[in-house]
Amino acid sequence: MAKITPNYLEMKADDLPASKAFYEKAFGFAFTDYGPEYAAVEGGPVQIGIAAGEEPPAPMPTFETDDLEAALAQVKTAGGAIVKEIFPYPGGRRFECLDPSGNRLAIYQVA
Repeated sequence: MAKITPNYLEMKADDLPASKAFYEKAFGFAFTDYGPEYAAVEGGPVQIGIAAGEEPPAPMPTFETDDLEAALAQVKTAGGAIVKEIFPYPGGRRFECLDPSGNRLAIYQVA
């Protein structure tokens, strides 16, 4: 069985610069920019990413795994609806799914 650990929270922002400024000012976060559409607060036990865009609108819990294919199989077996099959992104690969209540989750493996 794949080890799956929650360690990342990803949120969407229709105005990424304004969102970054808010978190920097309100919480003292320091962001690393990954291009014009993504920024992350790294180094803590739970990291935070903000992506430009509106989809999905709610924060998306993101979980790290050591075996992405096994994790995908586990999610399917548990009844998770796969929204995006495995795809590459900066830093690794991931897939996205819905839990039974419709909450969107991402599972990723570092490159």
